[in-house]
Amino acid sequence: MSKGNYQTLSYRLAIMSNSSNTAGHKLINNGWFTEISDRHFPGQGLSLKVEEVLHHSQSEFQDILVFKSSSFGNVLVLDGIIQCSERDEFAYQEMISHIPLFAHREPRRVLVIGGGDGGVIREVVKHACVESVDLVEIDSTVIELSRKYLPHMSCAVDNSKVKIHLRDGFQFLREIGDAQAEEKYDVIITDSSDPDGPAEAFFQKEYFQLLNNALNETGILIAQASENVWLDIEYLSNLMKIARSVFQNTEYCYTTVPTYTSGQLGLIVCAKSDTLDLKKPCRTPTASEQIKLMYYNPEIHSASFVLPTWADKLINQSSR
Repeated sequence: MSKGNYQTLSYRLAIMSNSSNTAGHKLINNGWFTEISDRHFPGQGLSLKVEEVLHHSQSEFQDILVFKSSSFGNVLVLDGIIQCSERDEFAYQEMISHIPLFAHREPRRVLVIGGGDGGVIREVVKHACVESVDLVEIDSTVIELSRKYLPHMSCAVDNSKVKIHLRDGFQFLREIGDAQAEEKYDVIITDSSDPDGPAEAFFQKEYFQLLNNALNETGILIAQASENVWLDIEYLSNLMKIARSVFQNTEYCYTTVPTYTSGQLGLIVCAKSDTLDLKKPCRTPTASEQIKLMYYNPEIHSASFVLPTWADKLINQSSR
């Protein structure tokens, strides 16, 4: 995932650890990495104990940190924001991939925006009906470091069905606006930066309009919502209103991921068809397919759309 293509977090400077194998990043203090954002989750933070800093550099686009944690394996951090860990990454990758793919009767062409770590690609190519996957990632360094430190996630990046585009996702969408119908996508999976600075455009109406134009008439879109009901319910409600101004058929669901602040991450699912029930899979995994999955199943597909009463009122009832 690539939530941090731009500087999205106001860093709180920390004192470097005295331990040589855990030093090297300003958010590591006394052997602990702490993710803090006064804007997105004020008054709280997420900390992981660091066993070893494996890599730290500044690419053309972002600060990149990879460290080995004591309880979650290798962890990828972009601009101070945890992207994934070896222990829980499947909870995100499987849900953001299989919800739209199993909601579609026969997805053949798939577009993935972001996702340079390869986790989404790994899940997409599990679907035999998928014929081609375009991966649009702005930062090649993320892809290369994931090959080295997260090989279980990047294992399908070199699959023959996958074509990598090293460029900005927003511009890529603009350029395919005039594509012929057969060149448009059945499913688009988008994982954008948090809504600050230049990345704010990814959470505006124009972006959803570009996504809508890139889908064929039976197409489905899923986007990570950057927040969840426990962090900023007002933001989510407004984002749902924006999405519904473009896609009448729009729903909110979520997955549980311990290394996301508050342990939950929201997803927005949209369909061009007004009659498609996104909450029910059109297809279900075969027995051989299900055994390869650790989180997704048909029951959790539907259950992920069920919200607490107060959240449902604010996200669904008030934003329609």
